Amino acid sequence: MSILKIARMGHPILRTKTKTVAASEITGSAIQALVDSMIATMLEHNGVGLAAPQVHESVRIIVAQLVEDDEDDEQNGKRARKRGAATPGVIAIINPEITPVGRHIAEDWEGCLSIPDLRGLVPRHRDIKVRAFDREGSRIEIEASGYMARVMQHETDHLDGVLIIDRTDRESRRGALKALRPQPALD
Repeated sequence: MSILKIARMGHPILRTKTKTVAASEITGSAIQALVDSMIATMLEHNGVGLAAPQVHESVRIIVAQLVEDDEDDEQNGKRARKRGAATPGVIAIINPEITPVGRHIAEDWEGCLSIPDLRGLVPRHRDIKVRAFDREGSRIEIEASGYMARVMQHETDHLDGVLIIDRTDRESRRGALKALRPQPALD
């Protein structure tokens, strides 16, 4: 297991649709080593999720920290997001297929390890179902809501060559791209 280099926006791998991992390859040493290194890389960079293209691998694999979903705030009856409260564990999801559950779309701020120091307001399905393989090669189905659903959609977007700037509104995208342009030196 090693810490891998993160691909930054502008690298062509981030705009390429990834290849499906053959079921027979999932438990092989190459995929297992990649998953271990992706987990180590995600944790090293304080991420909650990471997709294989972000570490220069064009395969349909994501890893994500399992985080608590929205909890009721008893004091004011509102839904309070507890983003920082991670439950023990990280999951590897191979060949994910996401299906929205319901029609509720929620906007929230997202960042990305491939676009450091940039955040954008991104609309996502509030509730999803994910069908995939786990790292042991078993078929899994995950129901996710709120923040965990957002993380899985964000990482799965990477598998299709989609970045958060593609999902933000035109004004946010224009500001983000302007902020990323090199500025002339002031001597």
